[in-house]
Amino acid sequence: MSTTGWIVVGVIVVAVIWVISVYNSLVAMRQRVNQAFADVDVQLKQRHDLIPNLVETVKGYAAHERGTLEAVVQARNAAIAAPGVEQKVAAENMLTGALRQLFALSEAYPDLKANQNFQQLQAELSDIENKLAASRRFFNNAVQEYNTGIEQFPAALFAGTFGFTHRTFFDLGDARPQLEQAPSVKF
Repeated sequence: MSTTGWIVVGVIVVAVIWVISVYNSLVAMRQRVNQAFADVDVQLKQRHDLIPNLVETVKGYAAHERGTLEAVVQARNAAIAAPGVEQKVAAENMLTGALRQLFALSEAYPDLKANQNFQQLQAELSDIENKLAASRRFFNNAVQEYNTGIEQFPAALFAGTFGFTHRTFFDLGDARPQLEQAPSVKF
């Protein structure tokens, strides 16, 4: 084989190794996104498991607040059943709003607010919310790195061909102003 032939073979080998390296880095980023979403999912499951206990505790003190309690249960069920990231984000935002209304009830019922079980559940939920916020930040960071990775040259040349598509952030979106507003309690 001539020198030119070896050079061509060498260039092809280097190009193949380079494509494999870029592909492997994209796979690693995709796996980080999947792992980060699994972390968020664990926190959401803990949150979902805590809510029925919270609702039962509040029922004893605020039995005539049936609408608020039903809204929390419906929002929880919708959040559990949400299939994709976009649907999960929307359902979790609804659940957060419903929980805020539920905690607003405690302000109107001093006995409930003083209840040891309610205080413990509220503290546990607060802890889970903090962990969930950290998991969301980690997930959104992984999504940002992944989306940037598939858009950057040279990966952008063949990322779509290998099935790498954009991922969605876990964001409050349009519901942010609504969730940041203090709930109102009316009797």
